[in-house]
Amino acid sequence: MAVKRVKVSNNVIRRLPRYLRKLDELSESGVDKISSRQLGEQLGLTSSQVRQDFNCFGEFGQQGYGYNVSALRAQIAGILGMDRGFSAILIGVGNIGRALMENFCFADWGVHLAAAFDVKPALIGTEYKGVRIYDVAELEAYLRAHHVDIAVLTVPKTAAITVTETLTGNGIDAIWNFTNVELTAPNSRTIVENVHFSDSLLSLSYFVAERRDEEAARVAREEK
Repeated sequence: MAVKRVKVSNNVIRRLPRYLRKLDELSESGVDKISSRQLGEQLGLTSSQVRQDFNCFGEFGQQGYGYNVSALRAQIAGILGMDRGFSAILIGVGNIGRALMENFCFADWGVHLAAAFDVKPALIGTEYKGVRIYDVAELEAYLRAHHVDIAVLTVPKTAAITVTETLTGNGIDAIWNFTNVELTAPNSRTIVENVHFSDSLLSLSYFVAERRDEEAARVAREEK
């Protein structure tokens, strides 16, 4: 079934990977079909929200039946571009870069990690987890010679802007940024996804603090 492409909210897009992971879990558990109500309950969403999200892209389920888990998973994977064969490079084979190469399976999410780049002479010309490491001085020549869709940026903060300028100047489609520098590319076509590990921790910290404050206020009211 053709997927309609319309402008959807960022919140909907951010929920799609959650649906994908849940459908993978259901499939691994032997579940063949699921209703919007059941899917919503497992993700903390309403059935109406689930249906609205999917309706942004077409009619996926059948009234009275629900959703076929494997078919829905394939449709969402297609929406997310997992069947496009996107290629990626990683720049900065330090602690975060090595951790991603070792523990994050890009291929599972439809992305081929084709090469890595670093400045350390001991790493240049070697391979890590089957990925060849090049001198970062060769980055621009590599981009001219190879089609690359996504750059994974794990360089030190001091190098983030310079490397980003090289990437955007050579027409890279997207940057997955782990440098802890809030990168923007307003004068280019490059899409930037900034990842800050602190964001999740501080959000969690907020909710813990909120709960503690509510509990303290409740105790204070009871003691009056």
